[in-house]
Amino acid sequence: MYEFIDVIEFFIRVIENLKKGVITLHSPLEEVVLKAGGGNLAYIDNRRDAKQKYGYDFWKGLNRALLKAEGIEERLLYSQSGQFPDFLFKSRIHENQLTCGSLLELKDSKGGSIASFNSTLPTKDKNLKEIDIVNGSSLVSRVTSIKDGQFAKVENYYTYQRRCFYFIRTYREDNRVKASLVDGSFFETVPKDHLIYQMFLNILQAHLKKKDIKVSAETLRQFQEVLSHVTDQTIIASSQTIEKASVKPRLRIMAEVHSEGNPHSSSYPEILEGSFNLIIQKALFTKELQGELHRQIPQAEKFTIHHKRNGEHIVFQFKPEAKLG
Repeated sequence: MYEFIDVIEFFIRVIENLKKGVITLHSPLEEVVLKAGGGNLAYIDNRRDAKQKYGYDFWKGLNRALLKAEGIEERLLYSQSGQFPDFLFKSRIHENQLTCGSLLELKDSKGGSIASFNSTLPTKDKNLKEIDIVNGSSLVSRVTSIKDGQFAKVENYYTYQRRCFYFIRTYREDNRVKASLVDGSFFETVPKDHLIYQMFLNILQAHLKKKDIKVSAETLRQFQEVLSHVTDQTIIASSQTIEKASVKPRLRIMAEVHSEGNPHSSSYPEILEGSFNLIIQKALFTKELQGELHRQIPQAEKFTIHHKRNGEHIVFQFKPEAKLG
């Protein structure tokens, strides 16, 4: 539980704000996060709107000279960087180990599908080093380390694996709205390395078919063996220097969510319209977590859904109108 207690606390605060009427399920997701995340945020991608639209000064209390010394130029202070992820929570220390610092990526849709992942594959966890390579910039780790202060001096700070959560909303403009905080395991149903390798193998086979090129079973096996080593997204996302080329190409892997990987789809009728949910893999669920959530939000209903590609997941569901009963 403790490795993502930051997200549990955030889930509870969102519900508190829903109950108070501070926000609704139709509020901008950025506003929802800023009002519930408060001082626990270590990175905000859209710092411009945070301040201009919602009055949230991400740099409040920090010395500008320190920021400049850390390479945060004036133009970056209140800008929309377009980096992954949208938000990062602050790291903590528990039993002399780094913990928390979870990632939060927003996915907002007018319809029932989840918006595509345009910069990185959704996974259970990521570290700052990987994030910087995928972004092609060290901005996220620089900003996060400033906000984390002394914790950023821990030896494995940049390689520490942080839990990934995805704040998804569908039908945001009508009564069919659903919103959920989803553990990345809901999307990472096969190992990322296998997913990348299989993608390139599919591309190769499609080209062979299109060009009507016949290869023996042994040759195909050799291709598979070679491609099975093409698994590191950080290498794939790096700019490549090609001899005599005047440009340095780089690949950015995008991903669309299969309907069975969408917790708001008809595959999971238990996720009701007009609800806000926490969805985590059963392996992460503990009695301690259940006790804390039931104590803080007794109105929330707990049940299990069966992910057709990745086993059982626990859902805590809150319906804002339930408080009026």
